[in-house]
Order: sequence, then C-alpha cells, then structure tokens
Amino acid sequence: VEDENFYDHGPVDLRSTVRALFENVSAGDVEQGGSTITQQLVKISLLSPEQSLNRKLREAVLAVQLERELTKDQILRRYLNSVYFGGGAYGVQAAAELYFDKDVGDLGWGEAAMLASLIQNPVGYDPVLRPDQARERRRVALQRLVETGNLTQAEADFYDLAPLPTVRNQALPSANDYFIEEVKQRLLDDPNLGATEEERYNAVFRGGLRIYTTYSPQAQYYALLARNSRIPENGGRFTAALASVEAGTGAVRALVGGPGFDNYKYNLATQGMRQPGSSFKMIVLMAALENGIVPDDNVDGSGPCSFANPGGAPDPYVATNFGGGRGGRGTITSLTTSSSNCGYLRLGQVVGLDKVVETARRLGITTPLNPNALSMPIGAFEVHPIEMAGMAAAIANRGRYNEPYFIERIEDRHGNVIEQHTPENRQVVSEQSACLETQILEANVRGGTGTAAQLPDGRPAAGKTGTAQNFGDAWFVGYTAQLATAVWMGNAEARVPMTSVGGRSVTGGSYPAEIWHDFMAAAHTLAPIEAFPQCDATRPGRTVDRIPDFSDLVDGGGGGGGGGPVDDGATTPQSVPATCPPGFVPAAAGCYRPVPTTAPDPVTVTVPP
Repeated sequence: VEDENFYDHGPVDLRSTVRALFENVSAGDVEQGGSTITQQLVKISLLSPEQSLNRKLREAVLAVQLERELTKDQILRRYLNSVYFGGGAYGVQAAAELYFDKDVGDLGWGEAAMLASLIQNPVGYDPVLRPDQARERRRVALQRLVETGNLTQAEADFYDLAPLPTVRNQALPSANDYFIEEVKQRLLDDPNLGATEEERYNAVFRGGLRIYTTYSPQAQYYALLARNSRIPENGGRFTAALASVEAGTGAVRALVGGPGFDNYKYNLATQGMRQPGSSFKMIVLMAALENGIVPDDNVDGSGPCSFANPGGAPDPYVATNFGGGRGGRGTITSLTTSSSNCGYLRLGQVVGLDKVVETARRLGITTPLNPNALSMPIGAFEVHPIEMAGMAAAIANRGRYNEPYFIERIEDRHGNVIEQHTPENRQVVSEQSACLETQILEANVRGGTGTAAQLPDGRPAAGKTGTAQNFGDAWFVGYTAQLATAVWMGNAEARVPMTSVGGRSVTGGSYPAEIWHDFMAAAHTLAPIEAFPQCDATRPGRTVDRIPDFSDLVDGGGGGGGGGPVDDGATTPQSVPATCPPGFVPAAAGCYRPVPTTAPDPVTVTVPP
C-alpha cells in the first residue's frame, strides 16, 4: 500500500511524480503525493510538513542524494522507525506495542497489514475510532500481498476475518488525549530543543528523542472513569475537567481536559478559564493566616451584606450567603465549613485584597486578578484548573510550591540526557499557615460543604467546594498528603446554569466532589494512609472585623445587588474608593473601621448542615 515497487525504481518514481504533478496543476494545489518511500523518509526527516511544489522538488533532489549513501534496506528500516502510525506511535515498534501489545517481530501478517494500512491516514483508518474504514483499508493491504505473491487468497481471506484492536495499550498515552497533546505543545515551545519552530518540530518528531513523562496510566484511567460514571446523561451540555498533581513534586499524574479530544481539542484543564467560586476562599484563607489571622478568630458572616464603595460601582456593593441564608458571627473555621460569602467578603477587606492577590501569585495563580474588586474573595474571576491543583499541592506540601509539570526528562537518540526536571520545592507560605489551613479544610471535608469528598478507610482529606453565580461553574479542589486534585464542571463553551442536571442543581459539593472522591479513592488504593501535620495557633481567637454595615438598604430575606443565592456573589469589578465616611479607613477595596483594641465576647455560631 506504500510504494509497492520500492525495490524496483530509483529514488524518485517518475511515473507517479508526473501523474501527481499533472493532477496538482489541474487542481491548482498540492493534492497528490506521488512520493516514494525514500522521498517520504526525506520529508519526515529533513523537511517541514508544508505542502508546495517547491518542497516536492527539494524532496526529489534530497532523495537522490540519500539513495547514493544508503541501501534500500537501510532506507526502509529508517522509514519504518520514523513514520507515524497514529495514537502517538512513531515507528513500527511503538505501533506494535500500542495496538497489539507485542514486539514488532511477533506480529502476524494480518497485524502487519493493519499497521501498514495506517500510514497513509492514521486518523482516518484508526481501528479503535473508525473500525469500518480500518477494516476496508486492511483488506486493500491484504489484497496487495496476494498480488505480490506473499499470501494466497485463502490466507488473505483468513486474516481479513481477524478482529481489529478495540483499545490501545494502556501503557502508552494516546495522541487522542489531552495529556499527550499538552506534552507535545510544551516540547514544541522548549527553546532547548531548537532556536526556531522548525528546528523544534524536527527535534521532537524526527530527532529520535525519548520523552519520559509524569503520565500515570492507572491515574488517567481512574480519572476518566470517575468523570464518565458520575456525570448523568445531559445531552452533551455539561462535562468536567480534572487535573491531579503530586503534592511533593508537582508532577501531573492525570489530566482530563474536556468531553473528548477527537471532537474538542481545547484543553479545559490547562487552557480553560472559569470562575472558581468559593474554592478561591482557600487562597483568601491562606492570605489571612499569613497575615496573623488564626482559625478561632471571629468574623461577622451575617447576610445579606453590603459594603460602602464610594467612588466605585455599584455603591454599596451587596452580596448574599448561599441560598440567601442569614448566617451570623463565627470563627474562621466555621465560616469556611459553611462557605459564608459575607464572612469571607469581610475577611478579604480586613486582610487587604492586594495581599490576597500577592498570595495567589505565590501559590501559582497566573490569570488576571483585580485587587479593586470587592467580589474577589468569593471567586468572581477566572482561573485554570491545573493552577488550582498546583495551589492545593503547595498547601499539602507544607507551603512549598512546585509548578505542575509533565516531562520528567528528555534523552537524545543515544541515551544522553538533554533535560532533567528538578522540583523547586520553593517555600512560598509558612509551614504553620499551611498546617492551619489544612486543619480547617480537613474539617470542611469531615463536616462542612465537602462531605461528599470523604475518602474510605478514614484517609485524611482536605478541600473546598466552589459554585459560581447562577450555578454556571462548580468545583471541588482538595488534597491528601500525597496528591492534590482540582475538578471543574460546567458547559465547555459558555457559562450555562446547571440548575437541573440529573434532577438537582450542581454545586461544588455535588458532582465535582463526587468525581473527586471516586478518583482519589481509586488513585490511593495502594498508597499508605498518611496523616496531615498537626499544629496549634499562636494565640487565642479574637474579633477581627469592623466593616461598615448597610444591611438596612436591602431586604433582610434575600439577595440583591451583585450577589445571588449561590456560593459566590457579584462578578462586577469594583474600584478603590476615593474617600471614606468618618471613622472608616480605605483598604485595598472598600472602607472598613479599624480593629478595636479590646474584643467583645465571641458569639457561638451553629454551622448549617
């Protein structure tokens, strides 16, 4: 099926080339190839993948030179070791392992015919995705073997009945997969592999490199299984993305980027930007702990809540707690386990939103953040799921951050190491802050909004739910001592309300927490149960907020302004006030009354179930 007269003609098959040139001129474009195996080897080894008549002429000249230097057998061997067979497999050995889990020397005629049939169009004749087309193409290859005398018709008919592979070898990542596509893009952007795009392309696809990745076939399988089994049938409207990062190193072990790579190439886990909702409170909490707040400190979480924003818009800024709940004053821990919007909006002003942004940057969040937006503490902006997983991994790693990475090392064709990844383990927040936050988030999984994420056998887990306005995005971001995982759920194209999916409105504590639970439970099957570090606060709790209250401007029973009956409030950016009322001072956003020197007695708050 590929150049059956290879051993009989020269480096350029003039008859085929003239025919192809005639048809290309007639079409006004390059539509026919007419390339010999020698020309194809030149193309995949030395030339860029452009399609032009000029490149065809260069290809022919180089093919003549190549056949002066190498024998036909040497050319064929190099070709078979370089050509692409689909599924991420370059070379016949990789293809034999991918489709048949065999060494190439153990392939039978039927299997060899199937692999040969893939070369012309690996996607169009993919046996896993397009079995009918693959079967017909294999039949053509078998018939050519009959015509060349390598098989009898009876033998060809026998091999034609053999089943095609229905799955790819799990030990190899598939090219139709978000993980391997991410690896490819990072390689093509790597300046160490070439100064120009063409040099990097040739190094990656034709340079004989060995790429060792962080990919875990088992973890990837568990991630897909958890996503597919938990999300109910919804006509394709809603999907989920998942990113899982090893806590101590930043190695990405599993990545689910969207509904399916063949039909949706955009990687929601690494490229997608979605509102994190209350899962961003993990970062606000860290900023507070880094700036002297302790878990027993007392903040007003009552709602609806509104804040002066002189010079900004809207003024006042109004938000509600989830479901319009009134809430009340409570500790940082209780306001976290109940996911109090008003409590965290007040906490954000006390800490300073500029410090929240700075903490987010230290924890690896790179997307735009507006320090003038009062709604920042409740996640009314956009983030990447993989960065949220990296943030959680840093907390699990006792405050040491490692940027999530996909490639362990790169070797050249001779086994020499070109690149070797070394974890940074950069201390970005204190061990004490990471320990205190973990205790709070562990309490959230035990008895707060994240109970659906509880792991079997008492394995400690910590995490936070997030639900964006109008149920448009839902998250669960959490970790064990070994692994951190972020799960996002929503519509792949737009922010569509998930008010009736499988008979319920989707919050972070529903399908996302359940997907997280299923994946993490399976991924930890053979891992030892590891406890989180224990620590104590440096001082007793106290009341820390005194923020102007304009609650009389809104109906005490419901929402209003920018906030709705969801896990988060408004999405409108706010500006820093030009002036503040008497008795108040300007903060990074809004105005607040300074903390008094003597704190009133704390008020006990009952956390809603």
